[in-house]
Amino acid sequence: MIEVEEIVKRYGAVVAVNHVSFRVGQGEILGFLGPNGAGKSTTLKILTCFIVADSGRVKVGGHDVLENSIEVRRSVGFLPESSPLYADMRVLDYLGFIGRARQIPSLKLRDAVERVVDLVQIRPMLKKKIGHLSKGFRQRVTLAQALIHDPPILILDEPTSGLDPHQIIEIRELLRKLGQTKIILFSSHILQEISAICTRILIIKDGRLVADGTAAELEAKATGQRIYRVRIEGPGGAVREKLSSSPGVRSVQHLSQSGQANDFRVTASNGADIGATIFRVAKDNGWVLSVLEPETRSLEEVYLRLTASTPPALPARA
Repeated sequence: MIEVEEIVKRYGAVVAVNHVSFRVGQGEILGFLGPNGAGKSTTLKILTCFIVADSGRVKVGGHDVLENSIEVRRSVGFLPESSPLYADMRVLDYLGFIGRARQIPSLKLRDAVERVVDLVQIRPMLKKKIGHLSKGFRQRVTLAQALIHDPPILILDEPTSGLDPHQIIEIRELLRKLGQTKIILFSSHILQEISAICTRILIIKDGRLVADGTAAELEAKATGQRIYRVRIEGPGGAVREKLSSSPGVRSVQHLSQSGQANDFRVTASNGADIGATIFRVAKDNGWVLSVLEPETRSLEEVYLRLTASTPPALPARA
């Protein structure tokens, strides 16, 4: 479990993180989105004991980051924004060095190295100097060092930065697999990646959380309403009248007609789920309901809408 309560971090007059609260539970893959300078990296560094918050409380794996930072570091695998690599070391030597720094027993170190080498698929690079690797392979080595002690929690800042499309797909599948047994929190600027991997998304802007939920929940929060595309075979005027007078319906817009089929855009009031209501209207009047689907927005549209201005911060999840 990661528990963050009302953390604040200032750099002089600049408030980088402003009363941020959230929780991440076992089996969750949490995506952290936000514009440059929004406070993502600062938040991750607070969670991993690299910097200290000015106020608030953070517990990672049940350990307070101030009172028991050593145990927090043991519980976490961290991939920072800038890779912690030594260019003159060979990949194999570097992973051994990190394993010893992580206090992995000598008898288990070789197995630990073998495990992460296969996980991130860097075996052909083991005898090469890190400085001679491409950016994509350096990123894989950085991910390997975060995994070498098999931590229960992974905190990753832009884990697929510099990877080509094939490598991104491979790392995405790896994160999905790891997410079955570990808590994963990672930031990314690639919205499709967040949508494809994450079970939950946080969006931060100007140091404040502006959204917390699944992609579907964020869409509802961004629009403030629930909208359906509906096709009913029946008299257009009568159908519209019946839908408009139904409970929970705010508005009905007639879009088109083809023969007896009429397409409507039906907006619910107060975000209500009116799917069952629309079905009953058609059934009770003997009309054929052939299409009933929620109108959705892409994560990109939701993200741009939420970060265009500063909505009020959301309370922490229970």
